[in-house]
Amino acid sequence: MTDAAPARVRVTAPRPGTGTAAASARPVPGRGLAAPAPTSDVAGVYVRSLIRSQLRLAIVMAVGFAAATALFVLAIALVPALDSTFVFGVPLSWLLLGVGVYPLAITVGGLYLRAATRNEARYRSLTEQE
Repeated sequence: MTDAAPARVRVTAPRPGTGTAAASARPVPGRGLAAPAPTSDVAGVYVRSLIRSQLRLAIVMAVGFAAATALFVLAIALVPALDSTFVFGVPLSWLLLGVGVYPLAITVGGLYLRAATRNEARYRSLTEQE
């Protein structure tokens, strides 16, 4: 028996002046219509909280990636022996900088996806209890 993932719902910011949040009602291919827009003030608070947490997560991940990349470049710059070591005719420092950043980007992307999915799951559990 396979566990199907719950349907994703596009969540947008609250509409100005109405105090309610908007959810997309566009049909998702193969899944029918998305969930209706939240109608209570509590649902609007939940949506704003989800948006803030997703934004906070994105900023933290972007700053973390930039800091890790800067440290990577700084480490390469501080070890001059890497410039004199060649692999297939290319300086080792160039290879580390050109190839070494990709695993970092993939790791940060995977961590972001996991945390964003966890945020959405918490949002879904709160809205189902309502």
